[in-house]
Amino acid sequence: MKRRGSRSAPPGGAPVLEICHEFGFDAAHRFPAAPRGHRYRGMHGHSFRVEIALRGVPRPPSGFVSDFARLERACLKLRAKLDHAFLNEIAGLRQPSLENLCLWIWDRLAPQFRGLTRVTVRRDSLGQSCTYLGPAGTSARPQSPIR
Repeated sequence: MKRRGSRSAPPGGAPVLEICHEFGFDAAHRFPAAPRGHRYRGMHGHSFRVEIALRGVPRPPSGFVSDFARLERACLKLRAKLDHAFLNEIAGLRQPSLENLCLWIWDRLAPQFRGLTRVTVRRDSLGQSCTYLGPAGTSARPQSPIR
């Protein structure tokens, strides 16, 4: 008899869950390669929202896919570099498009979080976003146990 409130693994194995953390930053950038007169050629700024997603199996004894505190600390370090910055002057962001921001963030988080599955950068005021799902032909590696 199954006890009330108990959970079992779904058919096929352990449950795979996705957790997300969001942070925001405000920054300026420009696209000097844009044609003269293009609205993005000159310096301008945006409010950006970033969503980081990790996928994995909850680990005993905590039941966490990953420790949110650890993820938040890593994101705070990134935010400190990006917030109120001129993005073109940050190493690796000479062309700070949404696409390149996703890649830049991924490259800094992937070595720390095996279960990194998605990085989304949004400019809500413009209704624009970009999502990076990792290198082509790969799937997210399982999240390692909590350290």
